[in-house]
Order: sequence, then structure tokens, then C-alpha cells
Amino acid sequence: MTTPLTQGANAPLSAVRVSVEVSCRQRVDVSGILLTKAGKVRSDADLVFFNAPRGPGVVHRPASGAAPDAITVDTWAVPADVATVVIVASLDEQRTPPGTGFAGAEPTATVRDADSGRVLHTFTPPRLTRETALVVVEIYRRGAEWKVRAVGQGYADGLAGIATDFGVSIDEPGQGALPPMPDYAPTAVPPSPTSVPPRPSAPPAAAPATPRVTLDKGRVSLVKGGSVSLVKNGRPLLTSVRMALGWEPAKRGRNIDLDASCIAFDAQRERLETVWFMKLNVFNGAIQHTGDNLTGAGEGDDEAIDVHLEGLPAEVCGLVFVVNSFSGQRFTEVKDAYCRLLDLTTGDELVRFDLTNAEPHTGVVMCKLVRQFSGEWVMTALGEYVDAKTARGMVKPSAALL
Repeated sequence: MTTPLTQGANAPLSAVRVSVEVSCRQRVDVSGILLTKAGKVRSDADLVFFNAPRGPGVVHRPASGAAPDAITVDTWAVPADVATVVIVASLDEQRTPPGTGFAGAEPTATVRDADSGRVLHTFTPPRLTRETALVVVEIYRRGAEWKVRAVGQGYADGLAGIATDFGVSIDEPGQGALPPMPDYAPTAVPPSPTSVPPRPSAPPAAAPATPRVTLDKGRVSLVKGGSVSLVKNGRPLLTSVRMALGWEPAKRGRNIDLDASCIAFDAQRERLETVWFMKLNVFNGAIQHTGDNLTGAGEGDDEAIDVHLEGLPAEVCGLVFVVNSFSGQRFTEVKDAYCRLLDLTTGDELVRFDLTNAEPHTGVVMCKLVRQFSGEWVMTALGEYVDAKTARGMVKPSAALL
């Protein structure tokens, strides 16, 4: 049974893909804004609305028939540096009389499982007055899980006021940029700023879409946080890959025993299997460790893990590749650490990620491969350090980065 949320309440999401519908007696436009931990957008492209309907992991769905405007959030596809997706409703200024606010027509957000249509949560904000735009709910990370929070924060200067508050550049004809509103903190529910006088606003200009990196131009070099889709000319390029990892001791003559592992997760970020030096293959050989290197000696790759993507069970949605210092040395004693993705059939290097800065920890989450709902796989460079000497200690931090 669905329990309506009260203002400020939060609840876990039981679905990986959720759709947030906003219904109202007045005509409203619904937008999604992707925010970092600092509560700001990374660029203007993080505003997803009717004129720029697609962002990374976030899609705008226009009203159709009885279905209201909605924002769909695919939590698996949201970039790692995005902590929150806020869902915004703003009055349609072209169809709403001047001076009209949400008073008496408070919108209702319905959070659904985007695949089954099952209602997960609902929220109707109370006590609105002259507000013309509203942060209705937010979808946010908390550790390894995603949650929903009922916000209900109103603004009297429309979508432009909210967008500017979050760092989106909005210009009004003849006025230049809008002045900033007070900072918004995703974890708090501040009172509605009803003292702000209403002011007409122009719809924001369409933001350019974030470029989608593929293998169309050949080998890709990633930086931390960068992603690449393993497709070429719109089609999956390969079905079997090798994730090779290498490193060298920072001080010559001293052996360092680093271990490469692969952790497989399901759609709920629960661990399914781990391939490491204690268990060299899983899923009937769909993931195979090529063997343990105890010293890091020699040129080239030190350890490798082969993955036959088509042989993975359907419940495998994410693979995280990690490296641990079993001998206990910190990564500040390691240099030239890298991971590279190879076409297992041809041996061609497809993607490379070089760690440029080491930190004094014993484990590092190198990268992840995530299966999209379209079926394609996307590799993202992570380079996040933790303290763990074996793959067992890497499960929780890896799940948190999916």
C-alpha cells in the first residue's frame, strides 16, 4: 500500500528506474535538474525540460492524454558526480493569468516504478500562496541507495528563479542574467520565500546536450569520472572484453602484491559474485581471472580479467573493477597504475584510464561497466581510494559508486 509522504519526509526507492509525474489543476511544466553534492549544476546542460528533454540518466516526458508531465530518472545511468535530481513544477505563464500562484491548486507528485507503473510514493505540498514554481521532490543518493524526499519549496519568480538558484545561466530579454536567489540545500526543506515579489520570467534557452562518447573514433582515453559507451556506429562493438590492470613499484627492488578483482552487482546494487585470486571464475566462465601476480614485476599488464558480456546472467547489471594492496603498502608506494579495456578477440586496446594521483590507501575502485536499459554497456573511470586489503572490503564502497 502506498503511503503519502509529508513535507520533509524521505523514503527508499525500490526501483532502479523511477518516473515522477506532477499533476495539477493548473497547467504546469515539469523539469529535472541534476545537482552535485554542493547543490549546483555542473553546467547548463544539467537542466532537463521540454526544450532540452534529455540529460544523463534523466528524461523529460511531455503530457499526453490523461498522463501528466513527468521526469524519468534511471539511477544506474546518473553520473557518479551527481548527488541529487530535483523535480520542479512551474506554472505555464502563457496559459496562466498574471499574478496567479499555486494557492488552492497545489500539485501532486506521483513516484512510480518506470517499468511496471506501480505507484511507490505520492506527495502534495501544503500551504502554497503566490509561488509560481516549486521544487516538488528530489531523488538523491544516500550511500549505496537512492531515496526520495518530499520538499515542497516554493519560488515566486518561476522556473528561472529556481534554475538560477542552482547555478543555471538564465537570461531575460533586456535584463541580462537574473540575480541569484538564496542557496538551496538538497537535505533541508526551507520555508517558501513568499516575501519575494513576483517577476515575469522568460523560458530558459535550450542547453546543449552532453556529448555521448562512443568508440566511433577509435581508442578512448578517460579521465576520472569520464564515461564511454561500448558501441560503434550505433551498434555494440564487441561481446568479449579483457580488463587489464598494471602498476609498478614506486621504489625499485621492492615487491608489491596488488590484486585485481571484479565484483558483479544486480539492479539493487547487491553483490552477486566476486572474481579474485581466491575464486578465478564465476557464471560458468563468463568472468574469468587470468591469474595472480604476486610482485608487479615485468613490463605491461600485471593482472587481467576476461568478461564475456553475452554470457552474463540477465540479473548482472554492473561490474566494478578494483585493485587492492594485499601486502599492505599504500598506493603512494605504487606508480604508473592503469586499467585498459581490450577487445578479447583482436587484442586491440579500446579504452584506457591512467591513475595520475595516488592516495595513501590500500584499495582503489578503478572503473565500472554498467549495463544500460538499451542493452549497451558503458564504462566509467572512477579512481576512488579506500582502505581495504582484499576484494571483500571493496563491496560496499563499490556499490556506493554504482
